Amino acid sequence: MKEGIHPEYREVVFQDMTCDFRFITRSTAPTREKITLDGKEYPLVKLDTSSASHPFYTGAQTRVVEAGRVEKFRQKFAAKSKEINAAAAEASAAKAKKQR
Repeated sequence: MKEGIHPEYREVVFQDMTCDFRFITRSTAPTREKITLDGKEYPLVKLDTSSASHPFYTGAQTRVVEAGRVEKFRQKFAAKSKEINAAAAEASAAKAKKQR
């Protein structure tokens, strides 16, 4: 391996800030902060989410059912479609009356 061109590969503590979950792994992630864990000092990388807090892994993720989307769309535009259907019925009645 060529000297001086590779980043430092060392043990690093990753900490999930939302639930205070920590784990140690090897990484080249740059960091300025340090933390003492189990009597040893490690570089610290702070995370917004990890497997301990992400909805996909915790089971808190909700899925949108396709049928529910269609039903929601129909409810949203039901009033407009009633108005359009009523206007079309009036126009058909007027046209039929005019042709007589």
